[in-house]
This record gives sequence, structure tokens and C-alpha cells, in this order.
Amino acid sequence: MHELGTIYYVIDAVEKVMAENELTEVASITLEVGEVSGIIPEYLQDFWSWARAKTKYFQNTELKVEKLEAVTYCQDCAKTYPTMKYKKICPYCGSGNTFLVTGNEYNIKEIEAM
Repeated sequence: MHELGTIYYVIDAVEKVMAENELTEVASITLEVGEVSGIIPEYLQDFWSWARAKTKYFQNTELKVEKLEAVTYCQDCAKTYPTMKYKKICPYCGSGNTFLVTGNEYNIKEIEAM
């Protein structure tokens, strides 16, 4: 369950941005979470509700989570395909010579601050 660690990372990163830009309030934070990142968006929301209550700046901050589709690239036929549907085997040529292009990441996409 690394979602709690992720939330603390987000809080620390956003607090640094706030300090650098002399901000006092954050209305929302938008995260991008890859569908094969191992991070469960519902857990992020639960931990956010708990953690923000213990912070100075995020009492009223909304956490928004956008899911990023996992996409795999086939090195043999040079095509991409949805990872969750076809896994490691390319649906176009049947090759297993593939690698994940997107879907394993998580990013702070946007901070709406005042």
C-alpha cells in the first residue's frame, strides 16, 4: 500500500512549490496515474482525505485523479496497442518483443493555487 507514501510525496512537493511562489492556498491538485502503476486511485482519495486534515495548507484542497491508459509498443511491427487488453503479446503480429510506453507513471499534472 504505497498510496499513503504517494500522498505524502505530493504534499511535500506542493508545499515546496507554494513556498517558492509565495502561495497561501491550494484549491486543487490533479494527479495523473497510469493504469498499471500499481497505485489505486480510490486509495489515493481515502488517504488524501485523512492526510489533508493534518496539514496547514490543504484542509480544503480537492484531489483530482486522472487515469493514464497503459500503451505497449511492439518492436517487430512498430505499432502500439492497449496493454490491459492484450498484455505483452502484440495483437497485430503476435510478437512478444514489446515494451510499455505509458501507463506506469504518476505525475502531479496541475496545481490550482491562489
